[in-house]
Amino acid sequence: MTVKTKTVDIEVKADAPDGEGQFTGYASVFGNKDSYGDVVLPGAFAESLKTFGPNGSGIPVYWRHRMDDPYMLIGQTIEAKEDERGLFVHVQLDTSINNGAQTYKLLKAGLVKQMSFAYDVVEGALVESENDGYYYELRKLTIHEVSVVPVGANQETEILAVKSAALAVAAGVKAGQIVPTEAREDLEGAITALKGALATTTDQEKAAGTPDAKDEEPPAAKSEEQTTVPAARALAEATIQGLL
Repeated sequence: MTVKTKTVDIEVKADAPDGEGQFTGYASVFGNKDSYGDVVLPGAFAESLKTFGPNGSGIPVYWRHRMDDPYMLIGQTIEAKEDERGLFVHVQLDTSINNGAQTYKLLKAGLVKQMSFAYDVVEGALVESENDGYYYELRKLTIHEVSVVPVGANQETEILAVKSAALAVAAGVKAGQIVPTEAREDLEGAITALKGALATTTDQEKAAGTPDAKDEEPPAAKSEEQTTVPAARALAEATIQGLL
């Protein structure tokens, strides 16, 4: 199973009154369809938060999901809880190390305003609504860490457009509906396009000297924030698996 990451474009506040190096923000928000076509539901983090310390303390905080680098472990949560808006976190950065101090400086200056979290899906389902069309409900998640990130996840718009168009067809197939020939051809074309995108990103990785995403440890430590090529590769792989 590949660890996934998700970014929230929401301002964090580095003016927490309790001490130097502290900030508050939301690592996830509930109920909105994000660029990946996912919706996180209230309660998704409830069980996972119980595996950490009192009040959700002790969740590792990284810079850009760099779990492969101990120097990028820049702090931990003092508190993490679900409220009506999403997953609220109160973080203590380690300002005794350069990376922690610099991150706090950027937060205070308003130059960094986003958070992200790494997770595994425990329970989810493809659903449809009148307003949002097809999307994937994330109902129960295992959270591994939260990160401060400078830029949100690359949306890989071409791949996502193919994914969005194909999801409705795939949903009909899985529901046992008779799918018209034209629709089946659309689905086959979507999978072909995604495989082409995957081949392209693999070639780009080789040209750039980027290691194969499957050989990384942890698998998704770099997949979303460090470079758009592994992001496209991971997204194409996940989408193909979801459609087949």
